[in-house]
Amino acid sequence: MRILFIGDIFAKPGLLVMQRFLQQHGHSYDFIIANGENAADGFGITRKHFTAMREAGVDVVTLGNHTFDNREVFTVINETPRLLRPINYPPGVPGLGAASFTTRSGERITVMQAMGRIFMDTLDCPFRALDEALNTLSVGEPVVVEFHAEATSEKKVMLYHLQGRVAALIGTHTHVQTADEQIVKGTAYITDAGMTGAQDSAIGLAFEEVHKRFTTQLKQRYKPAERLGTLCGVALTIQGSKARQIERIQWREGA
Repeated sequence: MRILFIGDIFAKPGLLVMQRFLQQHGHSYDFIIANGENAADGFGITRKHFTAMREAGVDVVTLGNHTFDNREVFTVINETPRLLRPINYPPGVPGLGAASFTTRSGERITVMQAMGRIFMDTLDCPFRALDEALNTLSVGEPVVVEFHAEATSEKKVMLYHLQGRVAALIGTHTHVQTADEQIVKGTAYITDAGMTGAQDSAIGLAFEEVHKRFTTQLKQRYKPAERLGTLCGVALTIQGSKARQIERIQWREGA
């Protein structure tokens, strides 16, 4: 089974390059996951953005610390299991943090997302939340976990916690792709899949306002960068419940 994970899709440049990549290469994958929490100009997601990703071929859209930045998400997230928020939000929060699906090859796969707590909003324990969800699954079912977290140490310790128990642990949130992809006891891992958007930017935002904020300490209204986008992510090969291969992807149209 071939799985594509697309890193944080940021604003219009990210959406466009995602669409173009999937037009050309989407048929190569049995299942496609994309983080879309920055689709709406960097802050949250709307129905329009979610629909655009689904129509492009994305099977599951994940979120993160910007999950509820846009109020429109409150209705969308309760309508479908294909829009996942972090599983370790407190009880009663709208939406799901895990769901199972059938891939185009007819195999079953479960996708989960959790959010870290170091330098992030304080949620429930991601380790315990994932353990509880994993305990409900049948033995041998492949699981892909996205861990939306700031600290590399927290992500690496989550790999230690989940190694051999899930097919993949994919880090997101920092918007810079790391070069530490590996497979540990059948669990594919990368600290951060990177950002799908304008790389010549302040992690997706135009430099001017961010530069002014850093140099004056005055609050600014940020704008997304409008340069050409690059798709960042990873391709996974999963056999049974274990990963056999993980490959980093950086794709820019015409490059």
